[in-house]
Parts: sequence; structure tokens; C-alpha cells
Amino acid sequence: MSPVDARTPFLVFAAPDIQEEEIAEVEACLRSGWLGTGPRVARFEADFAVYQGLTPSQVAGVNSCTAALHVSMVAADLEPGSEVITTPLTFCATVNAILHAGLVPVLADVDPLTQNIDPEAIEAAITPRTRAILPVHFAGRPCEMDRIMAIARKHDLVVIEDCAHAIETEFRGRKAGTFGDFGCFSFYVTKNVVTGEGGMVIGQDAAKIARARTLALHGMNKDAWHRFSDKGYRHYQVVECGFKYNMMDLQAAIGLHQLARVESAWRRRREIWQRYDLELDPTALGLPASANADMRHAYHLYTVMVNGTRAGINRDTFLDRMNQLGVGTGVHYLSLPEHPYYQQRLGWHPEHYPNATRIGRETVSLPLSPKLTDADVDRVIATVGRALEPAA
Repeated sequence: MSPVDARTPFLVFAAPDIQEEEIAEVEACLRSGWLGTGPRVARFEADFAVYQGLTPSQVAGVNSCTAALHVSMVAADLEPGSEVITTPLTFCATVNAILHAGLVPVLADVDPLTQNIDPEAIEAAITPRTRAILPVHFAGRPCEMDRIMAIARKHDLVVIEDCAHAIETEFRGRKAGTFGDFGCFSFYVTKNVVTGEGGMVIGQDAAKIARARTLALHGMNKDAWHRFSDKGYRHYQVVECGFKYNMMDLQAAIGLHQLARVESAWRRRREIWQRYDLELDPTALGLPASANADMRHAYHLYTVMVNGTRAGINRDTFLDRMNQLGVGTGVHYLSLPEHPYYQQRLGWHPEHYPNATRIGRETVSLPLSPKLTDADVDRVIATVGRALEPAA
């Protein structure tokens, strides 16, 4: 493995594609004097509702997908101590939100090919205490929502979709997040639509979304825009013990233009994905499963598998080499049972979830952003080849 030229800039993993429209909107927001929850959040919610085929009353902006998950579970009126089944191959926020809601997370292993939660494992994990299923559309690939919804109907369970990777995702012509009772989205800096920090909760029941919106701002029945606008001060009442989860106009100012370009950004990521598929196929890496004809993949994460026997190096060595060669990578994810907190609190053990454990120990996410140039993509592909070279 030859050393990288010191003059070559480091290629940051998942760098957001921020353009002049976002910069101008943020400046206008700053000059307006209104940075908190206000008219730009309302516009962003309305635009997101249109994109999802919903009405503005069916969406509520929040400050993260974690917040969206938390308020969804509270708004769903799940009894304290109820069990919520989810995947072991996800970010810790998915399970943390369950715990914050006073509920008990239960894991169901993933399908080794799709890396999404396995419906058969969900069925096997159901107990008399189960009240909800929380599927995660991993890397932008939809879960098998027909089977999951059939299980939910059979057992009278709430479904809360974690769509942090899945803004553009569809399953059999229907958008991710619109199958279950709630859908929760992320606009974190590495996501397909970026606001820096931010999230959205959507749902079919406008009354439950209205409650989620109230919960996200201290339980108040009016946000700041309605209290302090030029129409005069409006009194508010606290109707629940809520949280500080509201989205800011400063965030929505970025998101408005990110969302306007969501389809062109998706097409660019698809082009990069197809290049990776073509150029990396001859390597010793395991590549992501292809999208089926009945789905639309969001192309959020391009995850490759580094099997030590097949590749000649282990995953962590590959990560180190890519970093030394100037290309950033990610790990999505070390399975949840690997983490000491969950082992100690919940008694989880990696060997109980063999598919998620193996994937978590072998997976690497390569750069995938509409900001990448063709030369950047060439560089990633060449760097992967160099990282896989046998040690001298």
C-alpha cells in the first residue's frame, strides 16, 4: 500500500451538498430576526407534506429523528413497560428513544441479505407484553412492510417506522413512513436532506400528529410564532408535560432548498451507487443487495462487507488503511448487543443475534453524497483497491 500524497485533501465521509440557495436563505433568516420556530418551519413542513403525499396537519417538524421517535411513542399512548420490537442493526437512538419513553426494547435479528429486520424474527419475538413494532429502513432499503403490517394487524400492534435513511424510499409504490401509525425522519448533517440537526414525524391521524407537535414544545398549545407574531401576543396554556424538541427556522432555512433538490440529489447518488457496483464487483468485498423491482431505494448508505478470510484483511484494518489513504468511511452499525450499556441494562448478547453481529463486525460505508465529483468517485474506487492490497 503506497502512501497518499500529503497535498491531497482528505475526502470527508458524507459531506453535505450545501449550495448558494441555502446560504442565502440562512442569511435572510438571520436578518429577519426570527430564528426559532416560525414561518420557515411551517413552509418546510408544508413542502415535506407535499413530498410525502400528506397534508400539513399530518407532519410536525422536530429537532431530530430521536425526538420524532420519542414523541411518537408518547403520542401512541403505549403503556409504561410495554415491549417494542426493533432491529439490532441500527443507531443507538432507536433503542434510546424506546427507553426514554419508559418502554422495553426487544430485538429481532435482521435478514442477512437485506440487512433489514426479519419479519419471521418479529413474529418469534412477540409476547403478551408486545405493543409496538419499530422497523428501520436500513441504508435506504425498505423493510417488508406488507408482512410487518400483517403481523401488526394480527396482534393489534402500533407501528412506528424509523425512516432516518429513507426520505425517498418507497415499497410497492407507497412511501416509507406512510405504512405505520407514525413515520420518523432525520435531517442530520449526513442525511439525504440536511438541516444540520432536525427531524420530522408524520402520521395518518392528524390528531396524533397535533399531540406530537404539542409534546415537542413543552406541552404548550401555541408555539412562539403564534405567541409573538405581528398579530399581537397570544396567551398559551400547558396541556401536557412535554419536551424541548421543536425545529428552528434557522434549520428549516437549510432544509427548504435541500428538499427542493431531493430528486436530483437522489439521481446523483444512484449514479455513484451504480459506479461502485460496477467497479467494486471484481474485488473481494461483499456488495449491497440490489434493489428489487417493487421498491425504490433511497441510496443513503453504500455499505460493503469486509470478510477477513475472503478479503485477506479484517474490517478495522480496512478502515485504518482507507483513513491513511485520505478517504473517510463510516460503520453502520456495530450491532446494539455489542455495546456494554445494553449488555448490562438489558442483558443482550451478540451471539443471540448472529446476522446483525456478523454484519456489524464486517460492514464499512463508503462516501456517498451528491457533492462527490466524478474524480472523487474515481478516487474512492482506487483507494479501496489500494486498501485491499496485500501487505508488503
